[in-house]
Amino acid sequence: MVGELLQVRVNDVVEEAVDIRSYEFADPQGNDLPPFTAGAHVDVHLSEGLIRQYSLSNDSGERHRYVVAVLHEPDGRGGSAYMHKNVHAGDLITISTPLNNFPLAEDATTHVLIAGGIGITPMLSMVRHLAQQGASYHLHYCARSPEKTAFRELLSAEPFVSNVTFHFDGGDPSQGLDVASLLRPYDLGTHVYCCGPTGLMDAVRNAASHWPTGTVHFEYFSVDPAIAAGSGVDEVFEVEIEDTGEVHQIPTDSTVLEVLRDAGHDLPSACEEGICGTCITEVVSGEIDHRDMVLDDSEREAGDLMTICCSRGKGRLVLKL
Repeated sequence: MVGELLQVRVNDVVEEAVDIRSYEFADPQGNDLPPFTAGAHVDVHLSEGLIRQYSLSNDSGERHRYVVAVLHEPDGRGGSAYMHKNVHAGDLITISTPLNNFPLAEDATTHVLIAGGIGITPMLSMVRHLAQQGASYHLHYCARSPEKTAFRELLSAEPFVSNVTFHFDGGDPSQGLDVASLLRPYDLGTHVYCCGPTGLMDAVRNAASHWPTGTVHFEYFSVDPAIAAGSGVDEVFEVEIEDTGEVHQIPTDSTVLEVLRDAGHDLPSACEEGICGTCITEVVSGEIDHRDMVLDDSEREAGDLMTICCSRGKGRLVLKL
């Protein structure tokens, strides 16, 4: 699940809204970039040890550029502040090839997209694709005010305008989109996608709790404490490596990733919080205590994948590295 590393040039930096900038990346030699699908993200290597994931917002058919948008969060984890302060047009930076944990459902007949704030970034690539395909979709874009709404002019014009509704709440979520009413009815073939602040994600999850498994999809930018808690119990468990038969004990204060790295395994990771999906590993057998924000309900029920940076197990897990 890990992407290869690329060096790209920052071709342009654009002020898209208050505290939101978009960054256009291109190959320094003008070559095509690796393809991506709507909903994908890239890992951006900002400085030593600082890696952040940003969704691609441009047309997934484009090969000459990637575009990400970043909200400056002074009280965040440091990535957005670094981008806004230190990344300029003409710079060379390192990114990963695209990875998609938030794809459009190919079997959906209708797509309902709910974006909150900077959560518009993967949705923009999605609606570009859906519009080109002539698909049935509607985007609900929730923001505090028009001034804080990135890509507002673009989405207010053809071919999007008739399929987009803006919801401005002035900072009071109760004055914004009525998620419960929107998602109360379920129509066969409809899929919902949500990306935004934790409060919006929780509201969508609760409002769509009666929807069939696999029809509601989320893209997280930060850790949801309720999901990260998993079962709420940190037990000692064992991990067996299928190919070698070696067995490692995972203490309550260590992760599978940490223990296996200490044992000499070279394993990919990026966020190490269960957000990016870089460390997703195949599980041959065992009971998983999922604590990530990446796998959907159907993948969790299948029980054959886990994020080893944060999820845990019960008894013994057999992994295929």
